[in-house]
Amino acid sequence: MEYSIIWIIALIAFVIIEALTYQLFTIWFAIGALGAVVCAALGLSFYTQMIAFIVISALTLFILRPISMRHFKTKGEKTNVDSLIGAKVLIIEDVDNLSGTGKGKLYGMEWTVRSLDGSVIEKGVTAVVEKIEGVKLIVKKGE
Repeated sequence: MEYSIIWIIALIAFVIIEALTYQLFTIWFAIGALGAVVCAALGLSFYTQMIAFIVISALTLFILRPISMRHFKTKGEKTNVDSLIGAKVLIIEDVDNLSGTGKGKLYGMEWTVRSLDGSVIEKGVTAVVEKIEGVKLIVKKGE
């Protein structure tokens, strides 16, 4: 029965660590420790308790964690910059990725612009923002 106390302490420690970090990692070891507590309460050997702990922890970690991460995954908050994706930008300087040139005007602000596919986009053309890398708009030529 003395092993029950050790497993209960381990269970409590894993739960506390999970509560402090909320990474859905140590909770699986807490479930394994709970299995070991049950084995200890049934009077099974320490080696059986260890095997139960390892097997239950591994199974819950590798099977349930990916499922729970998908379920609990929070969607990131869109920022103002994210709202620029899909917007039309007026090219005010030829865009040439090889020479490192290109500027565009979007909502009254001047941006450094690069072409998504590496093609040259001429001044005066309208392009569409596909993504943003740092402070550069990555665009493709508009229709």
